[in-house]
Amino acid sequence: MYGLEPVFDALKTAQARLALENRHAKDAALKAVMSAIDASRSAIRKANEADIAKARKEGMKEALIDRLSLDKPGIDAILEGIATVIRQEDPIGRVTAGWTLPNGLLVERRTVPLGVAAIIYESRPNVTVDAFSLAYKAGCAILLRGSSSALESNRVLVRAIQQGLETGGGIPEAVALADSGNRDEVDAILGARGKIDLVIPRGGKELIRRVVSQARIPVIETGAGNCHIYVEPSADLSKAVDIIENAKTQKPGACNAAETLLVHRDAAGSLLPLLARRLAGKVELRCDEPSKAALGTPPPGLVLKDATQEDWETEFLDYILAIKTVDTLEEAIDWINRYGTKHSEAILTNDLRAAETFNRRVDAACVYTNASTRFTDGGVFGFGAELGISTQKFHARGPMGLEALTTIQYRIAGSGHIRL
Repeated sequence: MYGLEPVFDALKTAQARLALENRHAKDAALKAVMSAIDASRSAIRKANEADIAKARKEGMKEALIDRLSLDKPGIDAILEGIATVIRQEDPIGRVTAGWTLPNGLLVERRTVPLGVAAIIYESRPNVTVDAFSLAYKAGCAILLRGSSSALESNRVLVRAIQQGLETGGGIPEAVALADSGNRDEVDAILGARGKIDLVIPRGGKELIRRVVSQARIPVIETGAGNCHIYVEPSADLSKAVDIIENAKTQKPGACNAAETLLVHRDAAGSLLPLLARRLAGKVELRCDEPSKAALGTPPPGLVLKDATQEDWETEFLDYILAIKTVDTLEEAIDWINRYGTKHSEAILTNDLRAAETFNRRVDAACVYTNASTRFTDGGVFGFGAELGISTQKFHARGPMGLEALTTIQYRIAGSGHIRL
């Protein structure tokens, strides 16, 4: 198992201890981790700058460099995420149901830790801390396997986490980093039956496809974000332009950024010229023929190209927006259900019936009415941090917080009962 067998065993042993910790002990340990990270800011920034320099040298595009960066606001956000997790109720030990059977047996359904989790992720060193803090509060040990692009940042962060756990009376062995950079590590994790209870891939579609197809352990599938915005004729066009610009440009390297705009034919002539002027010099537009005609004469600075079949299927993670004109709401819904990745989809409309139809028929984890898709985020949803955005339908869906790392246990109490 590529040298990870001792790591798996240590995590399993640590998780058995962590499962017995109460909320006070877990929160105290997380507070100490906050202090350790805060005290390590200089080392974190130095390591992160080295990662960024290496990524730029290797040609990583700037939209993805943004995901890699841990500037002062980024470290502040990490610390606030831990603080939010601390403020949340302990998800473990809650009685979610209870009843007495006719024979007198007492049945309780309680929440318990899921066990040992692994997360395999690209860039985003903030995920290192987010995933750890959620796992620790949920009583789970966690194996972190980041990408080589964030290796130095992740090493410094995990050292700070373990130091904080040590000083705060926590269990440092409950978190580990697979940091050799060798791809064989991923194969070892995916084959760790009986050692790892769950693996979560977080990254591009190739990583997710590899994990889903090769894993011999349970997977929560997070999806690439080929997200759409559909604009109806009844929409407030001024607000629509603001929403589309935000969804595309506020953080284009995020999985919840909009990649395709669908416009009803009766709105295209009014909306697209406004949008083109707003996005000129910022975003490259790839339009089908009706959209290009509705747009009219391109404003100065606008990069305009003909859309291809590949564009409809692509998560650009860049300053690129594909645009298609549709004839009906039904066509927009069918298009989204065909090309979307079940992540985040939005309708801009003032027609309540259209909004309700869209919400009921679009197959996605998060469906928005008159709002940017950029809000799909565990921190924004109040979870403090997130493990990722689940696009599957079993166990967890959408932004995953503490609940995603719990499962249930039935506890049955009798008084000498036997089954006849």
